[in-house]
Amino acid sequence: MGVFAALGTALCWAIAARLFRGTGNAFSPLTMNFWKGLISIAILAVVLLVVQPTGLTTSTVLWLLVSGLIGIGIGDTCFFKALQSIGDSQAVLVAETLAPLFTALFAMAFIGEWITWQQWVGVAVVLFSVDMVIKARKRSTTHVFATSGYLYGVGAALCQAIGAVVSRDILSAGEIDAASAAFLRLVGGMFFVVPFIALTKTRYMPVIENGNRVWPSFVLATLLGTTAAIYLQMFAFAYAKAAVVQTLIATSALMSLGVAWVLGEKATRATIIWSGVALIGVAILVSFGAPSAH
Repeated sequence: MGVFAALGTALCWAIAARLFRGTGNAFSPLTMNFWKGLISIAILAVVLLVVQPTGLTTSTVLWLLVSGLIGIGIGDTCFFKALQSIGDSQAVLVAETLAPLFTALFAMAFIGEWITWQQWVGVAVVLFSVDMVIKARKRSTTHVFATSGYLYGVGAALCQAIGAVVSRDILSAGEIDAASAAFLRLVGGMFFVVPFIALTKTRYMPVIENGNRVWPSFVLATLLGTTAAIYLQMFAFAYAKAAVVQTLIATSALMSLGVAWVLGEKATRATIIWSGVALIGVAILVSFGAPSAH
């Protein structure tokens, strides 16, 4: 179940990435983080009014808020900054390659969660294949080398890993439901975003040019890439190891190929081959690990 939820998260992110691209430069990194968080919090709040939350102890609430502050508030802002600085190919390459590795190391160090040597092989195969696909799809135009952009990418990976390990530690106990965990993490993210917007005097509203219909694309992208994705991610952490979940989520770069194909874009021979190799890595990752239950 955790594996399918993680792959579902990756698919949501792949579709949302295309939709977010349609918003252009209307949103600054902080503004985007603020609005996608606010919309998702409102939706999940309605869900929680219908579905009774479970497992809300003081310790659980505080740790999930911290997880959201670091993983979503700081991490997503760093990632959006990297996108603006070094472009989507390099930002995804840095963040999605390092996040699973950091997650695996932090999980071993702090919550004693190890993966098998076969799963390490699977992780390596998946991440290498993802890197090759990203490099194969890289546009001919290049960005000026910006050290700060790569540092933001590394920072995003670190924050994702910390948030993942904390979430896994809480959710693996099987006491809190995924919707409540997602809601708390998003609220925690806002604890960073809102004060930082005020501190930096960033505009809360996006800059929309005349005639541009930014909001429909943004809201749909948020529903998939934030609301649905974070719920599925929390569900995945409840049933699968943190490193496995983060590695499977990294396949969003491969799933974006499928999204592009549906939209009529052709895939190159190299991307098709490396996508096939990545699927082998996923099979190894899933097949050689003992199932993780509550």
